[in-house]
Amino acid sequence: MSQMTINDASLTSSPKHGMTAVTNAPLGRVALVDDDDLFRESLSLNLSDEGYEVVTFDRGEPALDFFAKGGQVDIVLLDWRMPELDGIGVLRQMRSRGVDLPVIFLTVLSDQIYEEAALSGGALDFVEKSRSLPILIKRMKLIIDGVKGGTEETEAPQSVHRLGDLELRLDNSRALWQGKRIDLTLTEFNIVKLMATRPEEDVSYREIYDLVHGKGFMAGYGPSGYRANVRAFIKRIRQKFRAVDAAFDCIENYPGFGYRWGDGTGNAGRGDEGEGGLADGAQAAAE
Repeated sequence: MSQMTINDASLTSSPKHGMTAVTNAPLGRVALVDDDDLFRESLSLNLSDEGYEVVTFDRGEPALDFFAKGGQVDIVLLDWRMPELDGIGVLRQMRSRGVDLPVIFLTVLSDQIYEEAALSGGALDFVEKSRSLPILIKRMKLIIDGVKGGTEETEAPQSVHRLGDLELRLDNSRALWQGKRIDLTLTEFNIVKLMATRPEEDVSYREIYDLVHGKGFMAGYGPSGYRANVRAFIKRIRQKFRAVDAAFDCIENYPGFGYRWGDGTGNAGRGDEGEGGLADGAQAAAE
């Protein structure tokens, strides 16, 4: 992710040391923990240019000291591989010390086992370093807006949405099925939320894709290439639910149009056109 970077900060909360001073109120305050000096510098500068205030740490221990001394941020970007104390160890210590800040893992480790470990450990998302800066910015904005309450649910926001065996905890973006947690990424959670809050209503490929990337973004081959991208997301979401309940069948396909959240008696079991080989490959282009 060569597009992302930040000046190394001293471990104080003052913006005079390693944090970009801004004249307008920052979009959010970010702690970036990564032992790669070049990546850390590059990402922090890019985040600063986007309007974020950033404090950086080259190892996990100084970051933990910062939080122990009362340091405050809106979100933590955490590298997985670091000397002495790796990212998952940092996250575990944060949680054991009562530091409940939202965490996104940034890593070169793309295997699903690492993603599952990160989410099970309490992270909200897992982003490969090969992804572009706009993808990371979008993930951060969704999380920070959610923590701050957003702009659409200012009046008595509902913290839990229930639909049959599904429970969506909107305050921390957690999904449960039959009382068991489903380890969804933030993007996957938002796709499920989009469908589950509009049950039995058809949701188009384009609407799901726009939720992930923003309106007007295009990827894949040809004008409808984004459909394979969306199929890859849906396939992965179904797999995660079926790992908990093999009979899960609530994500139904409307061939040629999109998907709906049904009652489990629809056509989800037969999959949808193109789901499989091409869709699997499309995950590399997803998001």
